[in-house]
Amino acid sequence: MQAFIFLAPGFEEIEAITVIDVLRRAEIEVTTVSIPDEDDDEFWVEGAHGINVFSDIDFEYADFETGDLLILPGGQPGTKNLNTHKGLKKLLKEYYLQSKCIAAICAAPLILGELGLLKGKRATCYPGYEAQLTGAEITDKPVVVDGNIITANGVGAALQFSLAIVEKFKGAEMAQGLAKKMMIR
Repeated sequence: MQAFIFLAPGFEEIEAITVIDVLRRAEIEVTTVSIPDEDDDEFWVEGAHGINVFSDIDFEYADFETGDLLILPGGQPGTKNLNTHKGLKKLLKEYYLQSKCIAAICAAPLILGELGLLKGKRATCYPGYEAQLTGAEITDKPVVVDGNIITANGVGAALQFSLAIVEKFKGAEMAQGLAKKMMIR
């Protein structure tokens, strides 16, 4: 199982690092992919709160063909930076058409909404972005899994979001076992 998480300048650090940590605990291979600004180093990405993360690979050099899951952390201007990347948007559409899984948290579900990937799906997002989830049935739940789309509403849902991904790919028993080991109630 191969997951890719995208780090653009201004990404929400807790939403990204929590997912990376929990998925790796579940023995899911996670590759961090940088989407740098023109002026940035291709591997170092600064989060919304000034935390710099060294990514595994730059978007331009990554091979996404063998992947099973794309993950979009939120944060601002991270979501805006993800949303302006044409290559990422093309990749999201390709994964969707192949019925591969896409997960987005906080403001990032707006990218899926604007691409039309949420039509007829239940979804959630950070309050204030609901209008951009075009065609979605909006819920106020912290995490929503609908087919191959997983959405969450923000930082406070990062652990639940991560465990929902684990459950989707490794089963409920694995997700519950991790939650117990991590003292998540």
